[in-house]
Amino acid sequence: MKEKFKVTPWEVSGKVDYDKLIKEFGVSKIDESLLKRIEKHAGEHFMLKRNVFFAHRDLNWLLDEYEKGNKFFLYTGRAPSGPIHLGHLLPWIFTKWLQDKFGVELWFQFPDEEKVLIKNDITFEDTKRYLYENMLDVIALGFDPKKTHFIIDTKHADIMYKEACKVAKKITFSMVKASFGLNEQSNIGSIFYTSMQAVPAFLPSIIKGKKIPCLIPHAIDQDPHFRLTRDIMPKINQYKPASIQCSFLPPLSSADGKMSSSESQTSILTTDSPKEVEKKIKKYAFSGGKDTIDEHRKKGGNPDIDVSFQYLRMFFELDDKKLKKIEDDYKSGKLLTSELKEILIKKINDFLVEHQRKREKAKKEIDKFIFKTK
Repeated sequence: MKEKFKVTPWEVSGKVDYDKLIKEFGVSKIDESLLKRIEKHAGEHFMLKRNVFFAHRDLNWLLDEYEKGNKFFLYTGRAPSGPIHLGHLLPWIFTKWLQDKFGVELWFQFPDEEKVLIKNDITFEDTKRYLYENMLDVIALGFDPKKTHFIIDTKHADIMYKEACKVAKKITFSMVKASFGLNEQSNIGSIFYTSMQAVPAFLPSIIKGKKIPCLIPHAIDQDPHFRLTRDIMPKINQYKPASIQCSFLPPLSSADGKMSSSESQTSILTTDSPKEVEKKIKKYAFSGGKDTIDEHRKKGGNPDIDVSFQYLRMFFELDDKKLKKIEDDYKSGKLLTSELKEILIKKINDFLVEHQRKREKAKKEIDKFIFKTK
């Protein structure tokens, strides 16, 4: 009997069965023909080749429109409720690649009210502080400031609220209950919230006065929001947004589940020092190796359950040949768990040193990214 798992926009638990999730959520698996279509326009990306981004909705339609000359825009976001960890960066790095390859605009939503409504222990003072910090991490990834627009729900209410009301008018309470598991005890703000999350999927169409296709890259747990959005969009005379979904970067403590910034010991934060990274990896990174060096040398390790290897596969080792050698050496017992961890520690620290340098520089660039309303 398989262990039960749970995937919602607010909670991920258990060993996630992604094939089962594809069926449950009704998304489509990215197949070879779709990969070829993407490669035709943008080339290869390791996250697609390695099945990190594994599912989609209406991506073929989006590429049909693109090939007709109807350029799409990108939409993703972050609810500012804590520090940024590596798992957050994973879909954003892919989003930047899409922006660069297709030359398209990105609308990045910071719903600073979402977690205030959903969680009892978060205030607007908290989200204001995290908003600033989170923006630095997004900017540090190198998005084009001329084509990237930050929209903050409370700041941009003047252009968002009326559109959210159009969406809300088409959503019933029973639809929200079915999508999110909310009930009569849920506060009315949390029930209304998904209307605000739908707005960036068509806001550029409103601003420019013409229907523009939208592509939403996101982790699979956010799909219920956008599934509801897709149901509503035709009812307000807008395109259904297309989407592309990625799997979760696991916590250090297990090859299953999702990294969480609320569990800082088993997450790598973007602000961690080299010593903190080293300590966390050495102490907490779940190993696929054997109990003793002798046994490991004889029988080898299991990279499929080894967190250090999964981080290399999903994020840090872009070279397929190098990754294959690490995998083969680990399976054969030639490479020890401690040596595999050292490879990862260096990769993460090299990345974070550069990211933190760019993050510091981003403090002077925030204003370039925040969308200016006329």
